[in-house]
Amino acid sequence: MEPNLASRVLAASTEITTAALAGDDPDAVLPLVVRRAAELAEADLGLAMVRADDGRLTVEAAHGRVAGPGEDPVGTVLSARSTAARVARGAVPFVVDDFTADPRTAPYVPRALRGYGPFAVTPFGTRERKLGALAVYRRKGAAPFAPVAVDVLASFAAHAGLALVLAEGSTARQRIAVYQERERIARDLHDVIVQRLYASGVRLDVLSRKLADRLDPAERDRLTDAVDQLDRTIAEVRATVRALRSADPYQPAKVPDLLDSVRAEVHTAGELLGFPPRLEIEGDPADVPVAVADHARAALREALSNVVRHSGAHTVLVRLSRDAGTLRLSVSDDGCGIPPGVTRRGLRHLEERAAAAGGHCEVVSSARSGTTVSWTAPVPS
Repeated sequence: MEPNLASRVLAASTEITTAALAGDDPDAVLPLVVRRAAELAEADLGLAMVRADDGRLTVEAAHGRVAGPGEDPVGTVLSARSTAARVARGAVPFVVDDFTADPRTAPYVPRALRGYGPFAVTPFGTRERKLGALAVYRRKGAAPFAPVAVDVLASFAAHAGLALVLAEGSTARQRIAVYQERERIARDLHDVIVQRLYASGVRLDVLSRKLADRLDPAERDRLTDAVDQLDRTIAEVRATVRALRSADPYQPAKVPDLLDSVRAEVHTAGELLGFPPRLEIEGDPADVPVAVADHARAALREALSNVVRHSGAHTVLVRLSRDAGTLRLSVSDDGCGIPPGVTRRGLRHLEERAAAAGGHCEVVSSARSGTTVSWTAPVPS
């Protein structure tokens, strides 16, 4: 490998490793990986494809020119039998001069990619954690990828994949540490603070009754108000305890009721957005089964997270409704919509949550009207 090319590969790998291990959002790091891969391979288009459990690949990020106006490869699902899917499952790169004509690849070419010819794809991830594949393309009639370009792509994909896998592990450890710390704080609040507040309130109440005949009305009212404030504080602390414990998937027995969780998530989103989202509740979700409530809670958190991170919205509306047989959750914003070329991993998580609960998720988005996520799941009547 030429010294200049080797230094470029090293610089790109270092950039990806720094971004991944710095705790950046993987959804933000993946487009950077694709951009650097396309530049190193001198390709017209680069795609990052994430592997699902069933072997299919979903295009999660793209860099370069698409085949035609309005054709966005992001979100395209490739067959488990496609060359890219086979490469993602294995460990050997694949290269061909024209993937629209070669019989090994031609049957699986998506419409958005029919304007390309030279094609190279390499595994992305590690031997133990296969994330998917990195693919690069050149326009029809362009020079095919040379062996050195394929070697560069494979080397970069291995380094970048390792960085993201290490970042996943680091993020998981940090998440567990946060869960443990939240549980500790919740336990201290419940077992120490609440008990002391309760004891103080009881003592003040007893004292006010004993001194009832000796106090003038104004003093008696102030003492009664102090007891009422302690009661309200206890209720707020208990709500905080429930909110702290609601985020821990390893403590299902301590999950709060769904309505409390929804209010807590909306409140948190309001603090991050700088304005409170509007919340509308219809029906009583108190008897929603724990499993469905867990999925709904996670879906709401994911939807609001997307609004906070990406939308630039000025208004947000959250609706939760429960009728005889269905739980409905929607999050609407007036933001910029979902721009083409961005990763859709978060939206796929919403769909997976809905499917796991036996329901479905629909996303409607445009630059003019913003985005609405509608999530539903069946519940027993």
